[in-house]
Amino acid sequence: MYDLSNVLETEAVSEIRPGTSVLIAGPAMTGKENLAMEILADGSRQGEGALVVTTGSDADTVVEDYQERVSGSNNIQFGVVDCRAEGSSGRGGNSDTPPGLYIHHVSSPGDLTGIGIGITKCLESLHGSGATEGRLALISLSTMLTYTDRETVFKFCHVLSSRLDAAGYIGVFTIDTGAHEEQTLQVLKQAFDGLIEVREGDAGREARVLGITDSPTDWASI
Repeated sequence: MYDLSNVLETEAVSEIRPGTSVLIAGPAMTGKENLAMEILADGSRQGEGALVVTTGSDADTVVEDYQERVSGSNNIQFGVVDCRAEGSSGRGGNSDTPPGLYIHHVSSPGDLTGIGIGITKCLESLHGSGATEGRLALISLSTMLTYTDRETVFKFCHVLSSRLDAAGYIGVFTIDTGAHEEQTLQVLKQAFDGLIEVREGDAGREARVLGITDSPTDWASI
């Protein structure tokens, strides 16, 4: 089981089963990406593997940010699927890539087949290094939806959920609710086991969890 209660202070996420996929949804500038990255970093501090699929920032930026988040932790096993650049690489393919870091490049956020291959390769590398538990973050589905239709993205999320289940990992996926029609959001939500809604409240950023428990949690500061 995975415990996310260090990041989201609610018992509702203290026992998340392997293979669970969670959608982090909210308007722009409400901390969705930071929340997803903190969920991964908390796992890395406990010795778990971590994999980020980035459709915005390049791999170097993601790696630098992550190293700052887990500063002081040892033996970090971290993978990045960078959907912004041509080419393909991983540890061993680039002599400058340090041990424990795996990078795979995909030409476009719309190349879902290439992204799936990159995820599989990174998961295999992480598993091969002993990271049999871990967390994946995909940032963000909104970018993918500018390249392809919602039905294709839905199928991709469904297939990826099965891969996470086979790997024993959990996944968090971000989406900007202000960028899509309500029907699109409702279709995509069906691909996930649970939902974390985020918003800008009177006292700052807040989140609540739905779907993982019988009833939604209260809004709480993040």
